[in-house]
Amino acid sequence: MPRPATLITAVLFLLAAGLLGWMLLGPDDETAPSGRPGGGETRPVAVAVAAIETRDLVERRRFTGSIEGADRIEITPRVGGRVAEVFVNLGDRVEPGDPLLQLDTEEFEQDVAQAAAELEVAEASLAEAIASRDASRRELQRTRELRDQGIASRSELEAAETELALAQTRVALAESQIRQRRSALRTREIQLGYTRIEADASSSTRWVAERHVDPGTVISASEPALALVRLQPVRAILAVTESDYGRLSPGKATEVRTGAYPDTAFAGTIARIAPEFRPGSRQARIEVELPNDDVRLRPGMFVEAAITLGQRDGARAIPRDAIIQREAGPTVFSVERSGERPTARRHQAITGVRDGNWVELLEPDLPPGTEVVILGQHLLADGTPLRLSEPGRIPDRDDAREAQTP
Repeated sequence: MPRPATLITAVLFLLAAGLLGWMLLGPDDETAPSGRPGGGETRPVAVAVAAIETRDLVERRRFTGSIEGADRIEITPRVGGRVAEVFVNLGDRVEPGDPLLQLDTEEFEQDVAQAAAELEVAEASLAEAIASRDASRRELQRTRELRDQGIASRSELEAAETELALAQTRVALAESQIRQRRSALRTREIQLGYTRIEADASSSTRWVAERHVDPGTVISASEPALALVRLQPVRAILAVTESDYGRLSPGKATEVRTGAYPDTAFAGTIARIAPEFRPGSRQARIEVELPNDDVRLRPGMFVEAAITLGQRDGARAIPRDAIIQREAGPTVFSVERSGERPTARRHQAITGVRDGNWVELLEPDLPPGTEVVILGQHLLADGTPLRLSEPGRIPDRDDAREAQTP
């Protein structure tokens, strides 16, 4: 069982600790007096103040993301074969119409020659069919004359007519074969043309992002050979939360920085905003378009983007530290010098644009030059006398404790 002396010592220690805490921190209630208990004279509270200024404010939010090219295309051959030559390397600049890849053409040239020969055979067959038709037509004419003279029989006339009909059918068949062979030849010629791949003549300048093949590689149709990316413009891909989503809209100015060029700010604008949030991260995709005229920004770069959410020219601005949270909401204390000593005046605050350490003050309507308290507000209530700190000196807890003791 503990001794009485030990209990007394513990109680005294707790009382001393509680008294010291009250002296250092002061009362929390905003209506509590700052003077001594028992109705003594109210002592001034040491505070630091700053004047309301007229400033141009710009509010920005910062997000991180990465760079993507304006678009990316995979170059795949439309026919398979052995790679004869690759005209570009990784990182090369590709202009519209530039050659990219050449496949071996020997087999395709042979196919073209065979199709051309088959077309010649079909043309010869057509000539033969036309000659046979003409002969059958002449034979029918002679048979009709003989029939009119009573020399040829009716069956001979019918046989001549049938032979002419067959000859005309053979001509039509030969003409169809001609069209078929011409189509086959055209197909072989197109396939031969597919062995050479060039950059799209109607496109814009691109860069080689990947090269998958070398001369001698056997590649199949639709197998990726190269990847090209367009770098003018590029897009910064950002992810934003719900709290910022509602304040963003296409066209807002954005400033982008990257570790590769830390001293350069790249200007862009929000181009697209996703209409949905990703279920896993609860974030929405934002695309910021950057002109990238000097092609310094490259896909995959990590970037930090500052998006302008609001801007005010000539706004009444106060330091951010002047705003404190009370039960009634954001509060600011101004300094009134009309009496013998400065006193605090409490105001409900409505703020606007925030720019770093400065905040736009919408309400109360205090004129520029009015002093507001930026340190020591937790000890203040409306009408509390103040002791302003010397210029350049910030009051500390010693000042707070001094304000609570005679």
